[in-house]
Amino acid sequence: MVHQYKLNGYNIVLDTCSGAVHDVDDVAYDMIEMFPDHSKDEIIDVLLEKYKDREDVTKEELLECYDDIQSLKDEGQLFTPDTFAELAGTFKQRSGNVIKALCLHVAHTCNLNCSYCFASQGKYHGDRAIMSFEVGKRALDFLVENSGTRTNLEVDFFGGEPLMNFDVVKELVKYARSIEKEKKKNFRFTLTTNGMLIDDDVIEFANKEMSNVVLSLDGRKEVHDRFRVDFAGNGSYEKIIPKFQKLVEARGGKGYYIRGTFTHFNPDFTKDVFHMADLGFTELSMEPVVGKPEDETTLTSEDIEIVKEQYEILAKEMLKREKEGKPITFYHYMLDLNEGPCIYKRISGCGSGTEYMAVTPWGDLYPCHQFVGEESYKLGDVFNGVTNDALREEFRSCNAYAREECKDCWAKLYCSGGCAANAFHASGSIRGIYEPGCELFRKRIECAIMMRVSENSEE
Repeated sequence: MVHQYKLNGYNIVLDTCSGAVHDVDDVAYDMIEMFPDHSKDEIIDVLLEKYKDREDVTKEELLECYDDIQSLKDEGQLFTPDTFAELAGTFKQRSGNVIKALCLHVAHTCNLNCSYCFASQGKYHGDRAIMSFEVGKRALDFLVENSGTRTNLEVDFFGGEPLMNFDVVKELVKYARSIEKEKKKNFRFTLTTNGMLIDDDVIEFANKEMSNVVLSLDGRKEVHDRFRVDFAGNGSYEKIIPKFQKLVEARGGKGYYIRGTFTHFNPDFTKDVFHMADLGFTELSMEPVVGKPEDETTLTSEDIEIVKEQYEILAKEMLKREKEGKPITFYHYMLDLNEGPCIYKRISGCGSGTEYMAVTPWGDLYPCHQFVGEESYKLGDVFNGVTNDALREEFRSCNAYAREECKDCWAKLYCSGGCAANAFHASGSIRGIYEPGCELFRKRIECAIMMRVSENSEE
């Protein structure tokens, strides 16, 4: 499958199944577009007529261009057939029931009252609760016991607001470190926080123990404070900005990123990205809100078109800032065209419900944090293990070829079939799709590829 598009002055041709990306001139672009469905003579005649006013476009030049395209096809860099469907389910089957990562919901409570929160202000549609050390310890043991021969294990401290249970977070990290050598495991920890409770103790601990810290910030003060408020209705922007800046500076280059949400009220989200960059934050992520059609925050069809334009603006500005020596990283544009994920990972998906699970404060297991509270998606618990084998098998079958809507999508080997949680909340099934998300994802990938093409052309 070939996908062609024009962006920022580049004529880009992506051969989906080989991953080859070609930056071509107008003539080659048109010829590639005609190549599958027209004869050689038809193509030459059409292009001679189209470019009759260009002296450099001769029959000889067109024949040479045709031969070059045929060579790329023969070399498996254009019009490569899709042979991956039969492999789609094998990666997760091959890994068995090995679990490599847990999202520990150490606090089902929060000190903010964000109305767009998918977790219902941290309660996940249930009661407020915090995780005890005993449950957390059992979760870590469960992870070790089910990790097979894997050495590197990942644990995310999540909420609600995990710093509302900071003492338990510290105890759990201490316990994990105490068993690493004996169990021959290495733990990699991540903390996601709204920043309200960050202090010097948190900064010191996070910079020592957390491989990554995710900081929630929606951008400009008026945007952030529209939704990210406390229970008295007060915005949190002024309180968290200096704390975030202090933490990031103290990290000394260790992993972090600012994670924001944009909504119907700020589809011009690049202004928020650039605002955060101007505050000194260079590792950035902005996600579109996922809500019901009737929600006031949900992106409209008009918003979607604005957002797609914004993605182009962002890509061009990032290239400009790179040249100026002021680079920023945008999570969705992190794309390695040369040594990216292997094909098995690209077609098999994120591993939710199989390799990755979320743990509630009382030890229940769910496929990921976005399914917590959906009782029909409970997998089991950390005391008895996974008992809902049918559900785990359902998630194991999720991949880039599991959805009919993905069959002819050029981007399926980049999204791996998309987010199961978004599909569920949009369609009621993890085998459905969230079409607005698909539309935006395709635009992001186009922009990310264009950036790599631009960077290569500068070398």
